[in-house]
Amino acid sequence: MTVLAKYQRLEAEGIWRPNQKSQRIDVIVSIGKATITISTANGLALAHWSLPAIQRLNPDETPALYRPGEDSEEVLELLDDEMVTAVEKVLRAIERGQKHPGRLRTLITIGIAILVIGVAIWWLPNAIIRHTASLVPEAARSSIGATLLSEMDRVTGAPCDAPAGERALRRLEERLFPDLATKLVVLPSALTETGHLPGGAIMISHKLVEDYETPEVLAGFLLAEDVRRNQKDPLARLLNGAGLRAALTLLSQGRLPENTLKRMAEWVVARVPEKVPDDALIARMKVANVPSKPYAFARDIAGEGTRDLIEASVESEAPMLEDGDWIALQRICED
Repeated sequence: MTVLAKYQRLEAEGIWRPNQKSQRIDVIVSIGKATITISTANGLALAHWSLPAIQRLNPDETPALYRPGEDSEEVLELLDDEMVTAVEKVLRAIERGQKHPGRLRTLITIGIAILVIGVAIWWLPNAIIRHTASLVPEAARSSIGATLLSEMDRVTGAPCDAPAGERALRRLEERLFPDLATKLVVLPSALTETGHLPGGAIMISHKLVEDYETPEVLAGFLLAEDVRRNQKDPLARLLNGAGLRAALTLLSQGRLPENTLKRMAEWVVARVPEKVPDDALIARMKVANVPSKPYAFARDIAGEGTRDLIEASVESEAPMLEDGDWIALQRICED
């Protein structure tokens, strides 16, 4: 404390009385680091008073009277103006510090509160979205997916449905997704590669069936999308894109507003699929008995960035599709 340091070792005469029945004693008063020392003239210490506990008994009166605490009978009388000034300044400085005894605690509390709020702002929306998605049954997910697919017509056009191509698409569907929980849909425009919707639909860009010579490339893209949709709940992914309000509406009302569905449909079409981990894709391709090399070279014609996929490729014993089916699938968007 700067004030205390200024007056340390200051001495002055005073009169001290240990209790009401005792005689008054002439003493020497000195200010130390944390105490006032009351001594005899020859240096014998009679009392040590803690500075923070000292109280003045007669403010603005002379001589100044002090006691060492609330319940003490001791009284110290000071006439020396410099000593009185010093004691008063020290007491005021201590009092100012005591007015904010919890300043550090308050700052720590505020800091913790800010941290908690920050974590809540980041964590709470995601938690609400995950919780909401977990409550939506499969039937409702399928309904949302079908509505989104219908909304996408405005951007992509209606799904391609040439009969022979449709039959070939169903055969590919059975080959890659034998659990029958997936529905493949070829879209005539706008979609960059693949996408997925709640309820099991995987959308395919017409380019993936028209621009490659073999169905193994298409199979690779489809299995990559399957890995993608298994990494995160498809409905939660959509709600993340739509925002917390959409999740709260679905949670409270059991449905999504029409304008929200339109935005979601546009987002699905515009989304560029993120890269999936090679090890996860390789494992999925092995389960489906699909060679990874055709997909790897479609991704990177030089093969530099897809070396792991190329090296892990295992040739399939059975063709992905018969030649006639592949030709029909390539023409699925032709009227």
